[in-house]
Amino acid sequence: MKSIFTTKRLCRAGVIAALYVALTYAFGGLSYGGFLQIRPAEALCVLPLFYIEAIPALWIGCMLSNLTSPFLFYDVVFGALATLLASIITYLVGVFFKKHGARLFLGGLPPVLVNAFVIPLIIVFLCGDTGGAETLAGAYFFFVGSMLLTQSLWVYALGTPLYFAVKRIEERKLLN
Repeated sequence: MKSIFTTKRLCRAGVIAALYVALTYAFGGLSYGGFLQIRPAEALCVLPLFYIEAIPALWIGCMLSNLTSPFLFYDVVFGALATLLASIITYLVGVFFKKHGARLFLGGLPPVLVNAFVIPLIIVFLCGDTGGAETLAGAYFFFVGSMLLTQSLWVYALGTPLYFAVKRIEERKLLN
């Protein structure tokens, strides 16, 4: 029986997790900036389209990154679980869709949508940050809108070049 835990996959997972942490920490407090999260590490969320090991790598990377979050416990647990769920769905999109346009567009939706609807729950309802809104519902939908915007920016604007770079690397390996 062939093991799915090869040295190559474990190393790749370690690199993905380390990149996620490094890219998040590089932007410090801006990575957890409430309604505008500057987190280019989210571009890595397209990697489950290619590699199953990206699922636990992104989950662990997110947990480690959130150790410096002002929403510490909630972000480490629930934020990382949101990333895990989004990564699993993204991987499944990669399994079922082979055309690159559809694969990239649909594969980017889970990290955008899951984070846009889950992270505001953490910020507004668990941590009580209303962002100056009058009601909790108003604050929640304000944060949902801002997360849709920022997640889309990172996943699609930075994730698209990453997707095509990895695609090219994978195609070259098949040719060699």
